Amino acid sequence: MKKILFSVIIALAAFATASAQKFALVDMDYILRNVPAYEMANEQLNQVSQRWEKEVNNLSKEAETMFKNYQSEMVFLSDDQKKKREEEIVAKEKEVTDARYKYFGPEGELFKKRQALMKPIQEDVYNAVKAVAEEKGYQTIFDRASSQSIVFASPRIDVSNEVLAKLGYSK
Repeated sequence: MKKILFSVIIALAAFATASAQKFALVDMDYILRNVPAYEMANEQLNQVSQRWEKEVNNLSKEAETMFKNYQSEMVFLSDDQKKKREEEIVAKEKEVTDARYKYFGPEGELFKKRQALMKPIQEDVYNAVKAVAEEKGYQTIFDRASSQSIVFASPRIDVSNEVLAKLGYSK
């Protein structure tokens, strides 16, 4: 009897605690699409990325041309000339690999540029979400854009427009 009473009390306490929590949703994709600074930063990143990709592609084409020329002239070259050309081709291919890693690697220039441009915007959005949560008394705010486990959510608990208003962009 005591075990049943104790179990009922624990269940009621858990239910009371769970029902007292307030939560909301935001759609970070929607918020970021409506922040002009984010769109400008994305455009700037795309331009830089395209410029670097073009540079890497040009180097790659040079290496490919060197190799094709080597193949077509190989029968006319001495062993020393062949060796020298092969070393030049290998050096050019290494240059391509190094440039690709320098620009697009895990700690590359594109990563650093993205961090520099996006971090201040992300911090502003985070602070706005936090302010809305504190004002409205939410314990948790979920991002519906990144959560694949949310099948349905009522639009009444979406506070994305309030976050945009907090950022100074009213919808």
